[in-house]
Amino acid sequence: MDRVDAAILEHLSRDARTSYGVIGSRVNLSASAVKRRVDRLRADGVIAGFTTRVDPGALGWGTEAYVEVHCAASTSPATMRDVLVTYPEVVAASTVTGDADAVVQVRARDVRHLDEVVERLNAEPIVDRTRSTVVLTPLVRR
Repeated sequence: MDRVDAAILEHLSRDARTSYGVIGSRVNLSASAVKRRVDRLRADGVIAGFTTRVDPGALGWGTEAYVEVHCAASTSPATMRDVLVTYPEVVAASTVTGDADAVVQVRARDVRHLDEVVERLNAEPIVDRTRSTVVLTPLVRR
């Protein structure tokens, strides 16, 4: 990957619908040259896919929180994933270092809905306890 590939990725990251012609004019390549590079980046696994970013607030999911999940001893990541994937409110989840076993990003309609989600999480047999942090102002989103 070179500087031109990085520039192409930057343009696609901002708007994956940008035409190859527009990107080409910004990186001094023809549209077909940009397409060949994008095809190569896809084949190499650098570009894993294209997606649509949706504003959760516009869909009524305006409350966001990060929930630390502390699990029962020897709970595997696969078991955690099997539980967390059943929650439509879970946007992302990762195992982490430190006291918590996982950190879960949750979207909810409001604080009451968030409270219900956290209560359901706490009721899961693998969960010992949770600790939540509500997002006030998102500062950087990429």
